[in-house]
Amino acid sequence: MQRNILTVSQLNRATGQLLNEHFLSVLVEGELSNFSAPSSGHFYFTLKDANAQVRCAMFRPQQRRLAFKPENGKQVIVKAQVSLYEPRGDYQLIVEHIEEAGDGVLRRAFEALKQKLATEGLFDAVHKQNLPTLPRCIGLITSPTGAAIHDVLTVLKRRFPAVPVIIYPVAVQGDNAKYDIANAIATANQLRQCDVLIVGRGGGSLEDLWAFNEEIVARAIFASTIPIISAVGHETDFTIADFVADLRAPTPSAAAEHASPDQQQWLIRFVHLEERLQQQLQRKLNQQKQSLDWLTKRLEQQHPRAIVLRNLQRMDELEGRLNLAIQTRLARQSSELATKTATLWRYNPANTLASYKQRLNYLNKQLTASSRQKLQVCQQRLANVSQTLHVVSPLATLNRGYTLTLAPDSGKVIRSVKQLAVGDIVETRLAQGRFTSQIKQIKPD
Repeated sequence: MQRNILTVSQLNRATGQLLNEHFLSVLVEGELSNFSAPSSGHFYFTLKDANAQVRCAMFRPQQRRLAFKPENGKQVIVKAQVSLYEPRGDYQLIVEHIEEAGDGVLRRAFEALKQKLATEGLFDAVHKQNLPTLPRCIGLITSPTGAAIHDVLTVLKRRFPAVPVIIYPVAVQGDNAKYDIANAIATANQLRQCDVLIVGRGGGSLEDLWAFNEEIVARAIFASTIPIISAVGHETDFTIADFVADLRAPTPSAAAEHASPDQQQWLIRFVHLEERLQQQLQRKLNQQKQSLDWLTKRLEQQHPRAIVLRNLQRMDELEGRLNLAIQTRLARQSSELATKTATLWRYNPANTLASYKQRLNYLNKQLTASSRQKLQVCQQRLANVSQTLHVVSPLATLNRGYTLTLAPDSGKVIRSVKQLAVGDIVETRLAQGRFTSQIKQIKPD
């Protein structure tokens, strides 16, 4: 059999290729040891944990992004490629980036919370509130002993000292800092003493600023109905509070600039407004003066003496028109009276009254004779009808000895024994009087 025999170099080269292909890029956490930085500028060190270690190399070009000084004993996270140093056959890491392990954990937590809150919409511009143009009071939530409070107060005093400032002292670093800051924001919203809040502190490491990356602080800022300016650290520092706040200021001093108006600008504006007000007042006075002159002339025209004179003239005119109208109407009515008098005499009833009286006497006599004759005819007809009625009246039948039997309750005439039962009470009517009897026996025909 033909055997495939490798040289040591070939073996190391193949192993290195396998490592490079399998581990393209890894993140490894451990403690720095055996750190050295020769004159070449490259870093060589060992990364170890409690049970193992690995050699590492970081070449000079990759060191430009380092944010700290590597030292033995520091816990770090490295981003590296897995490689094999062929001359010795040593497996090693070629490091591209190093960050402090604590800082790295915090940054991962920062990114995770940032992504979460962004997804919920806490960073959306639609929720941002506008800052008041001229605040009645400014609230400052920060450490009472830090440099930030001095910077803010100095700027506020310079820009607009008339605006009062309320300080809500809090811890800005440590385990309880997040609760202090969140409670201070809630307290300011409950008291409603301020209409803008500055929340922040001076610069520091990511760990120092971490209280402003806590979710409880972010949600307290989002829930605030008072506009909040976030002023945490330096211009290059960004925290979760910066993204949630209504405005992010690069420094506490810049936050004070945003929160307070510039008194010089306001003074210039007041002067300009005063000039405009004077112009408006002068223009208004001129208009009122013109209106007064016009009203004075009208008042002279409406003076009672002038009104009385015009009314007297008008009265004379109306009196002449009234006299003329009265004379004209009297003449027309006199003419109408004469015409109607002549017509009335022509139709005087005295001329025909005698003939009407004679006609009335004749008609009265005719009415009396006709009424007497009509009465006699009616009396004769009544007598005839009464005689006929008497002939067919039941009373006449009773006078001949017949009777009528009636049901006492209904008064109906009993025509058949079928209408009776033994024991019934009946009433019998005679030609003179009536009597009541009880049925003892019924005999049908």
